[in-house]
Amino acid sequence: MNTASSTLARGRGHPLELFPVFRRWPRSAVRDLLYTALWNTLIALTITVLLQTFGNWPSSFFTMFGYSLLASQCVGFPVHGALLLLQKVLPATTSRPLARLLDLAAIVLCGAFGIALSGAILRGGLPALHLGKIAALLAFGLVIGIAMLAVLVAGERRIERQTFAARQQEQMATAARMLAEAQLRALQAQIEPHFLYNTLANVVSLIDSQPLHAKRMLERFIDYLRASLAASRADSATLGAELELACAYLDVLGVRMGERLRWRIEADDAARALPIAPMLIQPLVENAVMHGLEPKVDGGAIVLHAAVVDDVLRVEVRDSGRGLVAAPPRPGGGVGLSNLRARVRQLHGPGARLELLDNPGGGVVARLILPLLQNEVTPSTAALP
Repeated sequence: MNTASSTLARGRGHPLELFPVFRRWPRSAVRDLLYTALWNTLIALTITVLLQTFGNWPSSFFTMFGYSLLASQCVGFPVHGALLLLQKVLPATTSRPLARLLDLAAIVLCGAFGIALSGAILRGGLPALHLGKIAALLAFGLVIGIAMLAVLVAGERRIERQTFAARQQEQMATAARMLAEAQLRALQAQIEPHFLYNTLANVVSLIDSQPLHAKRMLERFIDYLRASLAASRADSATLGAELELACAYLDVLGVRMGERLRWRIEADDAARALPIAPMLIQPLVENAVMHGLEPKVDGGAIVLHAAVVDDVLRVEVRDSGRGLVAAPPRPGGGVGLSNLRARVRQLHGPGARLELLDNPGGGVVARLILPLLQNEVTPSTAALP
């Protein structure tokens, strides 16, 4: 049997929370007492309207409302206290049928007590209690108990539905994040093989004619593999680590492209320490080189710029290449930016996005907008231009 349905739920909403407008305020002891007073008043008003409409009562509306209000408050507040006490003293392992039976018993007794108390207040003293009077009070309390228990059960089911929906949303968000991380791992596996083959082929071609260039390319390639391996094993990274990975990648390409590739990184220590999902910057750098600079005879420059503006980490990959022109896909190379956009939203929330803009000096600006969590915003990062 499902434990959630067979044992007592610790949380229970106020009857007024059946109406969405009353769920706006956070729950507290003072709020619940005010809600109980309002709930009792609404019940008294309803009873008065029904008696005045369908009954034959000589009293005026306001006199009848006063009697009903007194009785409703005398019943409602003891019921409120008794249910709160039961909720605190009953263990979580109490079966739900037993818990509801105890709730019903408490409401019946409090209802009978409240009716007797309101009558004593109106008459100025306690009436004589005989067996028939007690039975009548308990019968009236039973009617109150059944009605109140129906309201409580409706509230519990509402909370259960909301809890179930929240858990489903959480599971869906977790699954989406895991899918995005798996896609990033696949993306990394896609980038590395063709880069590996091209780099080794270049090293082989340089060994005889330019051994120093071949040595430097191999050294920087080892640095790239080391940084890439560390990133592949991590669930998260820092901006600094991702920039170092891009730096090693550009160093390797710089040996092959020579003066056709110029690049620099602009980011201070505070921005470098911020967390970022792995493998978000590398695809942008690769696309800038492959589709922007390599097709140009004289190459161009790449600038990686990172800054925090209004609690948002903005990372830009600027190139001075061909600009926003349609480029045919290249075998083994290039990364679908639409897929990257989806991963950015999945890993950094709906406020994150990837923008492609024309670079005023020629080329393209790929801009990542990543909202920061409040605990990630420090005085040093918030002060960045």
